[in-house]
Amino acid sequence: MPSPMFVSTSSENPQRLTIDFKDDPQGSLGAQLINCDKGEPYEMFSPGFAQIGRLLEGETVAQKAGVQVGDIIVAVNGSGFRRFAPDYDESKVTNISKNGNGSKENGNSCANDNAVMHMGQGEAYSALLTKIKTVKSGGDPPLVLSLERYTWDARVNSWPRFLEAREGDVPAAMKLLQDHEAWKSKILPIDLTRDGIQEVLRLKAVAEIDVDKTGEHPPTVYVNFAKLLVADGISSDDVIKCFIIFTEMLLARSKDPRFPKTNQFIDLTGLSMSSGFRVELMRRIYEVFEPNYPETLGKMVMFPVSTMLSTTAKTLLSFVNEKTQKKFILSSSLKEVCDELGWDQTEVEQCGGVTEFMHKHESAGAALILE
Repeated sequence: MPSPMFVSTSSENPQRLTIDFKDDPQGSLGAQLINCDKGEPYEMFSPGFAQIGRLLEGETVAQKAGVQVGDIIVAVNGSGFRRFAPDYDESKVTNISKNGNGSKENGNSCANDNAVMHMGQGEAYSALLTKIKTVKSGGDPPLVLSLERYTWDARVNSWPRFLEAREGDVPAAMKLLQDHEAWKSKILPIDLTRDGIQEVLRLKAVAEIDVDKTGEHPPTVYVNFAKLLVADGISSDDVIKCFIIFTEMLLARSKDPRFPKTNQFIDLTGLSMSSGFRVELMRRIYEVFEPNYPETLGKMVMFPVSTMLSTTAKTLLSFVNEKTQKKFILSSSLKEVCDELGWDQTEVEQCGGVTEFMHKHESAGAALILE
């Protein structure tokens, strides 16, 4: 039976990954590093000075060890290269090292691993690269890298998005981040036993569509307004909480925690703009989404919306900021919808429409239904 509480899909506690080069002492890591020692505001929550920006193809050390984009190097052969001391609960850190690389003698967390580097701008990154080259040239002992992996809403990954949302204004971005953390501690966990939430989940009035396994198109949070209009016992708060649940789950699936994205699809099938478009609900969803999940929206699609009614809809949505409005697609064309969201139009048509297409591919919601 599923848990009656939905908890956050992100945490400030990292996973730890230790990899060594004992099988290939002179081998390349097989990854492109990002210099996080440039003195830029977006770096301030990064615990280290070098981050994995891209993985190279092939049987590389990084690929074999399970390194992922976004991982941060914090130590080299037991010597720490940290911006600041760890501020997490060590007992809650998970070691995900492969092939026994998590053993203490191979670089598991120790006092030296946690050493903080006090250097001028750019010097810590250069010192890290020099340390790596020096160890590799010596050959014995082999190179050992200690990395930390943070989830999509941990500060190291979320801070650059909050900063971008406030156009580089550090004090404004910091307030936005702090307000978000206070909001999240208040709203989560979500009680799944609420009758209204269970009804939304049973009706699939809020659900998911996740069909693109390439990562080119983000997964989609699906909202069916027709079902919300006829359902009994469902409040706006229930809908918003379900929206939060699916947003959290889909953002957690991102292949790159630095740039998590979701699309949103508002299904208006069988409804008119005057009778079925719930402006106040849209406003409340926006008031939750915009300050708490900044820079995570790929596209928001409303369908079907005729060209004539598109202007009306945009007027009704005037409360949305200009930057977000540019991500809106209001269309009556199934082809346009499928092209924008990465769906197979033929499959959608064979299913009988978008709603049936969602039923075919939605799976996460069923796991949340309490029998």
